[in-house]
Amino acid sequence: MSEPASLTSSAGEAPRGLWDDAWDELKRRPIFWISAGLILVFILMAAFPQLFTRVDPRWADLSLSMEPPSSEHWFGTDRQGRDVYARTVYGARASIVVGLTATVLTTVLGGLLGMIAAYRGGWVDILISRGGEILLGLPFVLGAIIILSTFAGAQSDAGPATIMMLVIATLTALSWPMVARIARSAVYAVKSADYVNAARVLGAGPMRILFRHLLPNALAPIVVYGSLLIATFVSAEATLSFLGVGLRPPVISWGVAISESGDFIRQAFYLTLFPTIFLCATVLAFVLLGDAVRDALDPKLR
Repeated sequence: MSEPASLTSSAGEAPRGLWDDAWDELKRRPIFWISAGLILVFILMAAFPQLFTRVDPRWADLSLSMEPPSSEHWFGTDRQGRDVYARTVYGARASIVVGLTATVLTTVLGGLLGMIAAYRGGWVDILISRGGEILLGLPFVLGAIIILSTFAGAQSDAGPATIMMLVIATLTALSWPMVARIARSAVYAVKSADYVNAARVLGAGPMRILFRHLLPNALAPIVVYGSLLIATFVSAEATLSFLGVGLRPPVISWGVAISESGDFIRQAFYLTLFPTIFLCATVLAFVLLGDAVRDALDPKLR
């Protein structure tokens, strides 16, 4: 007697992995599609601002200074007569580049150090763990202010790209310990598993064991934390720029725009309002995406 077709097809299917199940779960979540759609818009805005405005964000006309929103200038004009809408659109580039680049560097550096600490153990683990704990004991914003203020003299002579890289390096240096902790815990949970010991007995080297057998186990929690980290870095860039130690003109970013308009909030609130709305929407979109990814990758939260 032949088996039913449904049983035969299910038996012949390849086993599903964590990422397949997570994607199926994400596809059923409206919040995932909403946040992903918003993020796509902001990424397009950062990569191709010409799709959203044809106005040069640096073009200024003092005769148009501090004009309120109108059909010609949707978000009004600033003190120098520059179009606020154009500067808000172009401001997405610096803010998102800082957030994404710092997140990639933080997850790669922290993930590698955490896996090495757990795999090697001994003095290597102590050195990496204690060094990370020292950085974690320093308040994030305060630490960033101290580091960036130390290089304030160098920043005055540096170009916009150099200043941006310094901000990214500062955010990475202060944030990798948490990623290292996550990766270290994930690797510790499986470093003594049978399949790892079998790979070691068969002659697999440390690099193969780390990247082939231990990395997949640490990847899911790192991805979840990384998706939330983007929102943290985007808001951190705006905070540091507002305080005057982060990005600065001629760089165009949401943080710089909010900083420049702070003195005019009573006379022209729209100068601060629109960059703030875009900044908050970006941060919220990445937070919602991170929450959705976390729930999808953790079966206990479904």
